[in-house]
Amino acid sequence: MTHLTEHNLMKFNNLQSTIYNLQSTIYNLQSTTHHSPLTTPHSPLPTPYHPLSYLCLMIDCIVVGSGLAGISFCEELRKNGKTFMVFDNDSQVSTNIAGGLYNPVILKRFTPVWKAEEQLDTALPFYAALESLLGEKFDHKIPVYRRFTSVEEQNNWFVAGDKPGLSPFIETSVHHFELPGVEAPFGYGRVLQTGRVDTEALQKAYVSYLQDTGCFRQESFQYDRLQVMNDRVIYDGIEASRVIFCEGFGMKKNPFFDYLPLNGTKGELLIIEAPELELDFVLKSSVFLIPLGERRYKVGATYKWKDKTNIPTEESRMELLTKLQSFFKGPYEVIDHVAGIRPTVADRRPLVGQHPEFSRLYCLNGLGSRGVMIAPFAAKQLYQSMYGQQEIVPEMDVERYRSKYQSTVSG
Repeated sequence: MTHLTEHNLMKFNNLQSTIYNLQSTIYNLQSTTHHSPLTTPHSPLPTPYHPLSYLCLMIDCIVVGSGLAGISFCEELRKNGKTFMVFDNDSQVSTNIAGGLYNPVILKRFTPVWKAEEQLDTALPFYAALESLLGEKFDHKIPVYRRFTSVEEQNNWFVAGDKPGLSPFIETSVHHFELPGVEAPFGYGRVLQTGRVDTEALQKAYVSYLQDTGCFRQESFQYDRLQVMNDRVIYDGIEASRVIFCEGFGMKKNPFFDYLPLNGTKGELLIIEAPELELDFVLKSSVFLIPLGERRYKVGATYKWKDKTNIPTEESRMELLTKLQSFFKGPYEVIDHVAGIRPTVADRRPLVGQHPEFSRLYCLNGLGSRGVMIAPFAAKQLYQSMYGQQEIVPEMDVERYRSKYQSTVSG
């Protein structure tokens, strides 16, 4: 495989674009004059002869998707000297509307996030490196305070703080302080090692970086134009060793990985302005209050399993406002309302690994509502598995759904 530096990718970008357009034109002509055998979604795609295949840009990987999963995997490739091209059509917005918190404690039940220490050990250096690469600040260290509603919750907090998996993340004391408009007679508990990543700014800056280095195409990936071979793949003028699909909920339309149980959970957030409230921490009660500066806050989030649109709803707006008003009595104004589909899985573990039949195809998906924490960890696991360094953690390896794929194919 030919390895191109970022500098050379920039130099070759115009030539590659010309090849890409010629390849596409010839492919379209072939499609109208030559009828390839029809395929099912789970059968190998036909591999018609491409006259310009010898002019293909040769790279290591094609990455589909530029959300947190795609960014995380691209960084693994870049750090290890691999070349790649990213395709994205902006159809998935969960990264843009995410709360952006990394928090190692599930605050509803006072239990640890799965592999919290390993995730943080990977994520924190990852975001620091991105800040250095892109010259912007994305990771804002900020504490999280859980508002207690009873003496029982206080006691449960103390018990949780003594558990091995939680002790590094829970401060075993009750904090009392006054906040305008907030009633908290039972005080607050503080979570340690928390912060907020500005995911919208991160994605915008990273896509701009990819564009500047000639590694980004803002277009939909056409699955039926992908030629999958034993030793490589070819896609419209690009020859690569592998394709990694990081499409979020968009994977539901992917004919290679649509057998996986990606559910998708709609989440909605409000942006409010509260003129009398000035927080320098995240407040968690029935909803999160996440400070954005200038007394503006994210309020969220909702969890809806049936609606799969990115359209904000009045029902969720009222749900969020009702929960907010249950503990915050101060004045505020709603200034925005956003929605997106989280790529969730029933067993609450990511979908990471190699296709059970097509060894050149991989997926990195199912990051759920904690993508900021788990994306760098999952991407590193996938990269190391692809290049023979270690196996993927079994709990998130797509191998656990091999039987589901086999039943889909046989059915």
